[in-house]
Amino acid sequence: MEWIEKLDGNVIVSDAECRIIYMNEHALSNYEKDGGKELIGRDLLECHSESSRKKILEIMTSGKKNVYTIEKRGKKKIIYQSPWFAGGEFRGIVELSLEIPFEMPHYNRD
Repeated sequence: MEWIEKLDGNVIVSDAECRIIYMNEHALSNYEKDGGKELIGRDLLECHSESSRKKILEIMTSGKKNVYTIEKRGKKKIIYQSPWFAGGEFRGIVELSLEIPFEMPHYNRD
């Protein structure tokens, strides 16, 4: 799974108990000032604001994804948070954070 490890974007995975179980190289680098590798094993909820904690708990209970864009430090990103399942059972949350252009084409393929 080297492509995930080397992806030019954050990949963070938590388990069903909200413990961070994986961060790719990009995420480890981006969160270095917050602890980097030391974040693995920590409670995902402790790393977020109250409003973000509510969203995370909603993803866990509803099984629905949460997708939005942000602007931070002059860059625009899409944040894609989704539950992940194994054997039909909820196993945790995957978060992808990818930089996107401020202006980008949109195509309707219908």
